Amino acid sequence: MTVTEDPDTRRGLPRASASGPTNQVPPRAAMPKPRRRPALLAMGVSLTAVGVLAGVWLVNQAGNRESVLSVRQAVAYGSVITTDDLATVQVSHDPGLAVIPASQLSQVVGKIATTQLAPGSLLTESELADVAPPAAGQVLVALAVPPSRLPAGSLQPGDHILVVDTPGPGADPPTLPPATFAATVVRLGEPDVNGVTVVDVTVATADGPALAARSATGRIALVLQPRNR
Repeated sequence: MTVTEDPDTRRGLPRASASGPTNQVPPRAAMPKPRRRPALLAMGVSLTAVGVLAGVWLVNQAGNRESVLSVRQAVAYGSVITTDDLATVQVSHDPGLAVIPASQLSQVVGKIATTQLAPGSLLTESELADVAPPAAGQVLVALAVPPSRLPAGSLQPGDHILVVDTPGPGADPPTLPPATFAATVVRLGEPDVNGVTVVDVTVATADGPALAARSATGRIALVLQPRNR
């Protein structure tokens, strides 16, 4: 038998397969194209627009500052307001807040505080009056109150209280709600040697005589109402 030697074998090359070369590189799979999501794009555009509008609003708010009057130091209810009590500040405020422009300083000095003014607060029209207590429709009544019938915490001018009619010494507690009088503290005197404090209060004109008569008997106690500050 005659064997025919392949020419490629003589040159040291691998014999080619009948089906073609064995070291062919397989074709690369095409990368899928990213899908666009219109909803996400629209959301991104909307958020960007909101951010821009918010920035513009903040800039405008920072620029819309007004010079107004504020309280420099504490002012008691019923006290006359002086120049030293007030300061001027630059603020951006709620349009619904009736603040007082700094240009009206001279008109505010000499007015009466209708509440306890706290340092750092903005002054408003509702906190001012032209006359000292009592105002129209009110009377001023002096109450002599022993320490056992006062709140443990000290009262302050401007506090709203209830003056309660109490039973006499040794009497049984009342079975019906006691008579009460709504009042506002104006001034407090210094306690005397027995600890009794004179408290000036304003009440409605119609309640003045009855409250003064009860105060004379000593059969009263003071109840502090919630404070606004």
